[in-house]
Amino acid sequence: MMITSTSNSQVKNILLLQNKSKARKKAGQFIVEGSKMVLEAPSERIVKIYVSESFLRNNQEVIKKLHIKFDSALFEEVSDSVFVHMSDTQTPQGIMAVVAMNNWNLDTMISSYDKPLIICIQNLQDPGNLGTIMRMAEGAGVSGIIASANTVDIYNPKTIRSTMGSIYRVPFAYADDFIGTIEMMKEKGIHVYAAHLEGTKSYTEPDYRLPTAFLVGNEANGLSQDVAHAASEYIKIPMQGEVESLNAAVACTVLTYEAVRQRDSNK
Repeated sequence: MMITSTSNSQVKNILLLQNKSKARKKAGQFIVEGSKMVLEAPSERIVKIYVSESFLRNNQEVIKKLHIKFDSALFEEVSDSVFVHMSDTQTPQGIMAVVAMNNWNLDTMISSYDKPLIICIQNLQDPGNLGTIMRMAEGAGVSGIIASANTVDIYNPKTIRSTMGSIYRVPFAYADDFIGTIEMMKEKGIHVYAAHLEGTKSYTEPDYRLPTAFLVGNEANGLSQDVAHAASEYIKIPMQGEVESLNAAVACTVLTYEAVRQRDSNK
């Protein structure tokens, strides 16, 4: 039976998951929207799929693919007006899903690679920045992303959209003890580089073919002093003109792809 009321309990639950980080954490679930994001979701993590009446009518090829991948019992049809109410986007595509979070193990992320390449983020607040970093990390083959506890929610709908599906595939974990995690990485032989304005060494100079982690800070303030001090070494991306620093996602990309370049040239 089609859901036609915004007071339906499932609709209320969707709105909570869309708008409240605490609700997402409590449920261990998040929302994805659009055909691409739903089709790419691991089938074992799909909780429920919602499609609007017009999407069901006009997208039979997509519906066929969805039924091949997912159990038909997971589907709920929703009236167009109710779907608009449920959606976080201005122009809803007419399909969304509730997905179970993947709880990556922090220690496994650090220890399961011979020569890990890890991105560590402190207090990043822009959802789009975090999503862009995750998408870049997949493209670069990064081992994982570690974020301080006060970093923006990775399951924020805006972050989810900007990952373009990488949310399903890139290991990601929050570290309640961020400095302790940095120290643990150093104990395991990972060299931790802080992108810092006080760095005297250019980012191209170190040998990133060895186990490596990059520390990148908040958009406005960079890394806090105590976190920066925990790094093995400061590095700097040289700036020309009157620009002091790069956007956090751009800085992550520059550093990460220099490591990729070095590692590729060593093959």
